[in-house]
Amino acid sequence: MNFPDGLFSGTWQWGAFVPLILVWLWCLRTAPWRRLADSRQSNVWFGAVVVLVMIWTMKAGVRPGLNLHLLGATAFTLMFGRQLAVVGMSAVLAAVTYNGGAGWDAYALNVLLTVVFPCFLADLLLHIVERYLPPNFFCYVFCAAFFGAAVAMVSTGLLTTLVLWLAGVYSADTLFTDYFPYFALLGFAEAWLNGAAITLMVVYYPHWVGSFDDRRYFSGK
Repeated sequence: MNFPDGLFSGTWQWGAFVPLILVWLWCLRTAPWRRLADSRQSNVWFGAVVVLVMIWTMKAGVRPGLNLHLLGATAFTLMFGRQLAVVGMSAVLAAVTYNGGAGWDAYALNVLLTVVFPCFLADLLLHIVERYLPPNFFCYVFCAAFFGAAVAMVSTGLLTTLVLWLAGVYSADTLFTDYFPYFALLGFAEAWLNGAAITLMVVYYPHWVGSFDDRRYFSGK
């Protein structure tokens, strides 16, 4: 994750800007900007961006492009929805890139893999939980937050691994032996980070979590 410049060919790096711009335009058009008009909500949104910048700065890796770090995409998505999460995490990656943690030429590809994909996946998993599972508080916390975060992390790792392989950056043997297996371990950490954060906010600051509906999970119980 967080690829540096020169790791991919120009086709991969510059071609990624086309779908990214389309996603950004869609987010800018459909995002619930009225929510950020409330200074308390906007402060939480900016605070989440700052926290994720610090989390993304802490990473480990041994080869260019083969680094690991927590995402926080699930918590951000559950708090503000996928549009505002994509915009916020794009800003996070821009800050990390500015600090030298990634390459500007590879910025679009980085955003698509580590921001857009996990945010959209987290939103999809939330809709699955809401549609097919009982309206239970523990279903929301454990399935949407804990399990959803783990699935988002491992799936992002798999997608990143496949892109590195398809682009011919590293061999499949290297990627599936020395890189992808660590995402299973990182998935547990991601689950606890996102799950614990969402649980605490739902208990003490439920208005911070836009996807949590008191009437759905507590009404009549």
